[in-house]
Amino acid sequence: MSDAPVIGLTTYRQAADWSTWRRVEADLLPSDYARSVERAGGIPVLLPALATAEGAAAAVARLDGLLLAGGADVNPARYGQAPHESVAAWYDERDASELWLLAAADARELPVLGICRGMQLMAVAAGGTLVQHLPDVVGHARHAGGDSEYSTVPVSVGPGHRISELVGGAVLAPCHHHQAVATHPAYVATARDGDGVLQAMEALGDRFAVGVQWHPETADDPGLFKGLVEAARAHAAGRGSAQR
Repeated sequence: MSDAPVIGLTTYRQAADWSTWRRVEADLLPSDYARSVERAGGIPVLLPALATAEGAAAAVARLDGLLLAGGADVNPARYGQAPHESVAAWYDERDASELWLLAAADARELPVLGICRGMQLMAVAAGGTLVQHLPDVVGHARHAGGDSEYSTVPVSVGPGHRISELVGGAVLAPCHHHQAVATHPAYVATARDGDGVLQAMEALGDRFAVGVQWHPETADDPGLFKGLVEAARAHAAGRGSAQR
């Protein structure tokens, strides 16, 4: 494990209940994310919502890779829109922290994997926009799943991309989202479902910067995590060589 890369995982900050405590503000994340990174050979480190860009940059300087986790909607003001009636809550401090973390990761060309909200945030950070309420576009709510339940959506992955090497040409994707990426400057579309909804995107070039709309951490789908960890290991090795 001496060369195991350290992967930062972003977290929720909201009220939570445990033991005898009720409605306590907490930094938390479903454990499937950390377990998936560990199984792929990485060391997961949970990142709270950080208060400053400087703090985010300092955290990223100690990481080998970054995973932007799922969660609440991004504030529509971040991409120049008024909120749809279905967008009733967002967390500005999490939006700010993750945008700072992503900017710092981009500056260091750190490997990044965005999952669900994470993919959407990557698009917004690049100047893109979101579909605020997908049922208005596709005519159904099957992407949204239910309470504590994921839907499954067949996804077709385009050939010749980094993601197709990791997951193959088709995925039965666990999903739980009512929004989707509409425009994605700096990223190429690499997978869509039968409704035409963008389900994956990646940056051009050699850097690992991949976003998926589905939740691979909830399924037997290790390819994306292995890809992130291997890219982070290579990045760390390259950084070590440059420092010698």
